[in-house]
Amino acid sequence: MSRAGGAGGSAASRALNSLRDEGLASLAWRAGKRLSSRSDRYASIPLESVYRDDVIAVDWTVARDFNSGKVVAPATGYNIAWVISPPSAIGGGHHNAWRFMKFLEEAGHNLTLYFYSAPAFPKFSVAGIRRMLETTTAYPQLQADMRMYSPETGIEGDYHAIVASDWATAYAAYRYPGEAKRFYFVQDFEPVFFPAGSDYVVAENSYRLGFHGLTVGPWLSQKLARDFGMAADHYDYAVNSSFYARTNDEPRSDVIFYARPTTPRRATEFGLLVLEEFHRQRPKVTIHIAGWDMSTYDVPFPYVNHGAMDVRDLPALYNRCAAALSISLTSSSLFPFEVMSCGVQPVVNDADNTRVALGNNKHIDFVPLSPQAMSRALIAAIDRPDQVAHSRKIAASFGDSGWADSGVQFLDAFTRVMTRGK
Repeated sequence: MSRAGGAGGSAASRALNSLRDEGLASLAWRAGKRLSSRSDRYASIPLESVYRDDVIAVDWTVARDFNSGKVVAPATGYNIAWVISPPSAIGGGHHNAWRFMKFLEEAGHNLTLYFYSAPAFPKFSVAGIRRMLETTTAYPQLQADMRMYSPETGIEGDYHAIVASDWATAYAAYRYPGEAKRFYFVQDFEPVFFPAGSDYVVAENSYRLGFHGLTVGPWLSQKLARDFGMAADHYDYAVNSSFYARTNDEPRSDVIFYARPTTPRRATEFGLLVLEEFHRQRPKVTIHIAGWDMSTYDVPFPYVNHGAMDVRDLPALYNRCAAALSISLTSSSLFPFEVMSCGVQPVVNDADNTRVALGNNKHIDFVPLSPQAMSRALIAAIDRPDQVAHSRKIAASFGDSGWADSGVQFLDAFTRVMTRGK
């Protein structure tokens, strides 16, 4: 029942790109994954996202003090190894990580990226990753050296700091044999990505390794300190208001939903319930769904299927909309702030994780997770008589904001730990 797709390239072109950039092994991996997902597209093998040798080698019950003491920065800057899963063109978490890597480089430090590609992932190549990074507008260009991580060789080199990016890479960072400080760039509470089981246990234990957390928003830093005794600092959510700018001063009636059915914490299926009720009451309103190609999903109402969009096309779409539906069951995405900067009223699930992460922002409509209640909130945003004036106020609340202040928070915390310890 969708209209107008935007899923980004044919299967044939994607296969050719995979063959050229990653080789036959990666193409075979993708074909096998596609066949196995036809019966259960969410099926996964426990611990396939982490190298087993890394997990076995790490005994977190024996405490290690990584971050006391002082490391004076050389004139040429700190040497930093950052361990991260291979990026994709549409990965918001990777986009954000690159943003803060760039802050480190601009501060005079030297980065080496280790791409952690466990059995769950295709057989990526550095050449293929570089090509993707160079052909998308979402990533700042880095001077960093780039390598593939192997559990046999580990992280090789003389580093002052090692940064992990998620639960799997934390084990690789722990295994580095040198005296480098250890940091954990935390963007979500990852154990809940999984049901109770092996992945949950190993993900949860990654917060017990003695690293210093650098988290997006205060909700995560508070949770890690409270539940795991983990030292952590946070940087604030931000938005590039010069890019996500309000350009439409006319009344609006469209709504947009950020959908990621492969990411259960974004509760795509629940969001569709909200929109089904919304469509019943407002059948003439155009509903946009972006973030994932929904053409193979059972969506019981007409909608515009934008799929995974290029970042540069998002502001124009947001400026067509009066309201946006955003659901996050763990740490919030940046989506509410991005649409607000374009003058859109966000409707967000009301929970501690969203209120704390988003600063209890007065321009966000926090609504209980009820299809009826959230549908009413979307309708109210469209129907309000001062919609245009309210849209101006929402966008104006960001002023000339950007990520610079968050970068200062991040660098201050990093420098403090490097020079003074915890």
